[in-house]
Amino acid sequence: MANNTDKNKDKKEEEYVRQTGSLKERLGRVKKTRWWRFGAVALIYILWTLWMGNPWLLLGLLLLGDIYLTQYLPWGAWKGIKNKPLRTLMSWIDAIVYALVLVYFLFLFVGQNYQIPSSSLEKSLLTGDFLWVNKVTYGPRVPQTPLHFPLAQNTLPFFNCKSYIETPQLQYHRLKGLRNVERMDIVVFNFPAGDTVALKFGSSEDYYSLCLRHGRDVVNNNKEAFGDIIYRPVDRRDNYVKRCLGLPGETLQIKDGIVYADGKAVPQPKNVQYFYYVETDGTPISDDLFDELGISNEDRHGSGYQYIIPLTGDMKKTLESKPNVKLIQRIEPEPGEALMTYPVGYDYGWTHADYGPIWIPKKGAKIDLTLQNLPLYERCIKNYEGNTLEVKNGQILINGKAETSYTFKMDYYWMQGDNRDNSLDSRYWGFVPEDHIVGTPSIILISFDKDHRLFDGGIRWNRIFKMPNPDKK
Repeated sequence: MANNTDKNKDKKEEEYVRQTGSLKERLGRVKKTRWWRFGAVALIYILWTLWMGNPWLLLGLLLLGDIYLTQYLPWGAWKGIKNKPLRTLMSWIDAIVYALVLVYFLFLFVGQNYQIPSSSLEKSLLTGDFLWVNKVTYGPRVPQTPLHFPLAQNTLPFFNCKSYIETPQLQYHRLKGLRNVERMDIVVFNFPAGDTVALKFGSSEDYYSLCLRHGRDVVNNNKEAFGDIIYRPVDRRDNYVKRCLGLPGETLQIKDGIVYADGKAVPQPKNVQYFYYVETDGTPISDDLFDELGISNEDRHGSGYQYIIPLTGDMKKTLESKPNVKLIQRIEPEPGEALMTYPVGYDYGWTHADYGPIWIPKKGAKIDLTLQNLPLYERCIKNYEGNTLEVKNGQILINGKAETSYTFKMDYYWMQGDNRDNSLDSRYWGFVPEDHIVGTPSIILISFDKDHRLFDGGIRWNRIFKMPNPDKK
């Protein structure tokens, strides 16, 4: 017992000595291993500061120096707690906080995992794919909403409340990346029309489409039906994933489903899909054939002998070879669809299969503004670039001043899904601003098929660690 008492007394004296004395004395007591650890962490921190381009961040070296060397602040004071259960609890809290800080920086500046929630990019990406999204390729964004929980995009699970604090809001700044967004890239980005959200609908239908269908006053004033109407900062908006088909400064047009950029046809992805009407001789299409084709339960529309299903070119050939299939015909856009295409509520006569021509804004480029083309660029000028905009007496007023032209502050992109007839994309909500770009998927981590039990085809083993974008060479 006496030996234990002496040991505890020696530890307390050692801790007291370590936490007292001049700077020179404190540094003289630091073990060589801690100097090596501090050196490694400091080097990483300095390289990160250079990448950020903000020399004020070097002040953080003082904090790192205190954690690893001088310890003026009692960082490890919890280790002296006599109560063992409490000391154990504090050790867990210390480890969790450390892990959360690492995850926070990893997700912000390197990459993060992302789940494919819908079939808009099938068959290139499948519902249930879990991707690693690389943020370094295009350069990571410095967080515009820095105070947020690192494992949640905008809503805390279980608590169903915001996972972020809106203040402070920082200006958009992107660190230097390896390259810019290129055509045919699969891109993860924040949903541009997700700035305003009716909480009871979430991401199932955007606020602006709801206003078109029901009226803005009805949506804003019927909390029971639509829930609270909230604003979300750019980096806290829902994540979407689509393929980039149009680049800044290009004129884009869609003819019979084929995309043209500056008059040249954009190559079709190998697994591009369209909806087809399929008719059999009365014999139903079997579940086994649906599984062979890779058509999920969600996309199996129809029964008996009439179906509307999405097909790639190869899938169409497979069906045509079946003796009971009598007719396969492309589905044409429905009348009245033009009002639902971008810009929503304006009838330019465009459909999802025949759209444009439309010019994609480019940073520094000036465009002549008219009442005819204003609806195409109103969201860019007002919502994305922070200007006031109104029309009075036939004049376009930007920030209260009559203007006949506008110079854009950002680059914009045109994003579409490979499942061309079943994708809510730029044809419905317009351009994607550069400050909404998150990153590009680099690998499929794992893939789950929700139509099958976990160990009975529920895991798509052939997709694990595969490249998510074979069309991009």
